[in-house]
Amino acid sequence: MLEPSPLPPLRLTAPALTARLDGPITLSTLARLVASGAAVSKADLVQAAGLARTTVSTGVDELLDRGVLRLAGTRRTPGRGRPADRLALSPRGGHVLVADLGAHGAHLCVVDLSQRVRAHAHLDIEISDGPEVALAAIEAHLGTLRAGVAGDDPVRAVVIGVPGPVDGQLGTPVRPPIMSGWHGYPVSARLRRTFGCPTLLENDVNLRALGEARALPADQAPLLFVKVGTGIGGGLITDAGQLHHGADGAAGDIGHVRVRGGPDVRCVCGNVGCIEALASASAVARRLGEELGGEPTIADVRALVARGDPVVLRLVREAAELIGEVVATLVHFYNPARVTIGGSVAAASDELLAGIRSVVYQRALPLATRNLVLANSVLGEFAGIAGATVLGIERVLSPEGIGVLTAGA
Repeated sequence: MLEPSPLPPLRLTAPALTARLDGPITLSTLARLVASGAAVSKADLVQAAGLARTTVSTGVDELLDRGVLRLAGTRRTPGRGRPADRLALSPRGGHVLVADLGAHGAHLCVVDLSQRVRAHAHLDIEISDGPEVALAAIEAHLGTLRAGVAGDDPVRAVVIGVPGPVDGQLGTPVRPPIMSGWHGYPVSARLRRTFGCPTLLENDVNLRALGEARALPADQAPLLFVKVGTGIGGGLITDAGQLHHGADGAAGDIGHVRVRGGPDVRCVCGNVGCIEALASASAVARRLGEELGGEPTIADVRALVARGDPVVLRLVREAAELIGEVVATLVHFYNPARVTIGGSVAAASDELLAGIRSVVYQRALPLATRNLVLANSVLGEFAGIAGATVLGIERVLSPEGIGVLTAGA
């Protein structure tokens, strides 16, 4: 078990104000305005929510009584008025359990509603072992982590990310190429039964994209996150800081874009010439084995990149050129403010980033790149945890979730 890993402050969205502010909607609005930092006192809430003072005061008092909010000192007020109580989310409001799965491991976390990581561990698993084996291990380790956290605060939500396409409404993976046996498996329903709370299933790169966007200033969105690992995936964040899923949840699945003029290497999806089959970390490992012999792993590639091995650096640069062509096309199509490159190879060296950046700025037109930031992930391996934390807390503070909180469940 690892020591708890702190996250940077993550921006939570303030709710869209509505005329229908009653009951849970009112309480959710007040809690999320405080959580987002848009309001930190009753006076701020009156102005931000456009509600009567009595409505705000009654709602805040209920949120304080139920342990959703807490008093966090005072702040000066203009003139000679008495200092105003400063409001903040209470860490005693409950926990969000997070599982960020990759092909060969998972990051697990217990996070409270004030965004504090209470416990964190890395679990070695093989996603190819199937859902029964993998989820049993995750459930057991999350239970152990939770038991090690002081107090008996309830679990309010579980968020799990997996390396493949998902149907977020049904809570099931959808024909994930590298997740044998997971298609249609009721992941959300299983974890909901185990932990007795709402469960959100999301694509792992989407979680990384959301975490990255919410750790950066708001002007860094729209954002495109590109993860180069066992496969290649993408996540899209709108200018409002929200995930863009598309009509069926398939937005950002860039790993199976065919590379024009590329070799006809067969991809795990069944097609040939996909960027994932040609330029992922596993593709680099395969090509390294073809040139030098043996069966090098992605971990071997990462270590050789970090050591500056000339053969693997050449292969990484060739992969970067191919990825850069795809990213340049996406920059024209989506016009993001920032493109973030993540994954173990990117973390080991700047070679991948430099190669992608070179192609993008050469191929894309000036209007799409004049203000573009193209950089490595600022959160690294914790980006997925950050995105899951955001999703979980915003779900707990939604009108549906706040009703459970204020009922004392």
